[in-house]
Amino acid sequence: MIRSKYGIPVASPGAILREESLAGTELGIAAEALTRHGKLVPDSMVLQVVEHWLEKIDDGFVLDGVPRTLGQATDLESLLKKRSTPLEVVIALDADLPTLQKRVINRLICQSCGQSFSVGLHVVSSQSVCPNCGGKLGRRGDDTLETLEFRMREYLEKTAPLIGFYENRGLLHRIDSQETPESVFGAVVKILEAE
Repeated sequence: MIRSKYGIPVASPGAILREESLAGTELGIAAEALTRHGKLVPDSMVLQVVEHWLEKIDDGFVLDGVPRTLGQATDLESLLKKRSTPLEVVIALDADLPTLQKRVINRLICQSCGQSFSVGLHVVSSQSVCPNCGGKLGRRGDDTLETLEFRMREYLEKTAPLIGFYENRGLLHRIDSQETPESVFGAVVKILEAE
């Protein structure tokens, strides 16, 4: 939605690594072996992906799902300082565990274009075709409740400390992401346009 409204490029290291995995690259295969079991990809691998992507970007950008650890946050600050493009805004999308469980169970990925969809929100069932390109929809191998449980432990240990890290820098904005996508995006727009 940000890309559509503002024309700002958006990168998700997770999506980039999944593309690398589908392409069979060494980086993608290594990342897939970790994420299949709910483990976080090492900070160095994530920053390598981000740095490579940023080499193609001249102006503003959005990073989705990074940083996820304090190590990534400090490395990202150094990388952005070298580029003279410091972070302006950090948005945390809050949701409770039942909401996250429902999202994991209902998430489908198009095997052709890689777009994510949710059963009941974007498509009727897992048998639907991709609304974007007509491709076949399927589940990610790591979209299980067991993997989510492991990820939540990882989140509490490694990612939750970022809340204080970015609050102390005056960059953090929190949004209740349990509302409709349009409502959540409206809250994001207010934050972006106030900056």
